[in-house]
Amino acid sequence: MINRTLIGLFLSFVLAMPVLAQDNSQSSSSQPQAAPATGTTATSTTATGKEPLQPETREGFWGHLNPFARKKYVQRQTQPIRDRINELDELTAANSKQIKDVDARAQQGIQLASAKASEADQHAVEAGNKATAAQATADQAQTRLNTVQQVVTNIDQYQPSTQTEILFKPGQTVLSKNAKAALDDMATPLKSQRGYVVEVQGFASGHGQAAIATSQKMAESVVRYLVLNHDIPVYRIYLVGMGNAPLPATTGEEAQPKKRINGGRVEVSLLKNNLEQLASTDTISNQQQQK
Repeated sequence: MINRTLIGLFLSFVLAMPVLAQDNSQSSSSQPQAAPATGTTATSTTATGKEPLQPETREGFWGHLNPFARKKYVQRQTQPIRDRINELDELTAANSKQIKDVDARAQQGIQLASAKASEADQHAVEAGNKATAAQATADQAQTRLNTVQQVVTNIDQYQPSTQTEILFKPGQTVLSKNAKAALDDMATPLKSQRGYVVEVQGFASGHGQAAIATSQKMAESVVRYLVLNHDIPVYRIYLVGMGNAPLPATTGEEAQPKKRINGGRVEVSLLKNNLEQLASTDTISNQQQQK
């Protein structure tokens, strides 16, 4: 009977020991950790800005490992670790988001700078094209200026262009059919021309004022035909009756004596200056500008 009692007490003590060890561990964990020694400062920091987790220094009845630890005890011991891991995950996610935002802003800035550079290149090309066009316009203006200066210098210098001879029978001042045809050939192209004058000189046989009057009438008949049939302005025609003056010498006749004529004769000379050259230059310049 005594043996059974002793065995029962021993078993009760053995079963009570884990409970006592668990209580000792709980009481030790509930006590605040000892403050660091005087004169020392905590220099270690973590990513979360909190103090690092301190391992439990008290070993308890069972040492480092309690074979009879309960689930709640294990959860209570690992909960700070899980909280710290969650904080680190959140901090990592926030840092990743910030990195992505910075990278996105950097890419946006690079794209904006590239677009600005492309726009600047396009403006530079357009400016170069405009400068080239302006230089071409300046060259054309300089060419035209030189032409105008040359024309103005020679504006009153008329050069012979064509010459037509109209013959009259003695005592007649009426134009013949051949004479009209010759005047038509000379005057028809003048309708679209500028910068010309027509010189009409009449020559007649005879003597004195009678010859001058006859030559004047023959020249007037030529002028009348040009004005009425070809609309040549009167201010472009210069008329003079030469009477029985000798005919002007032609090329190769300088050494020969001047001859007087028999019957009537009118010399019609077309004289031009450089206005036609200026008109052609204007036409070419306008065509180049339209292109």
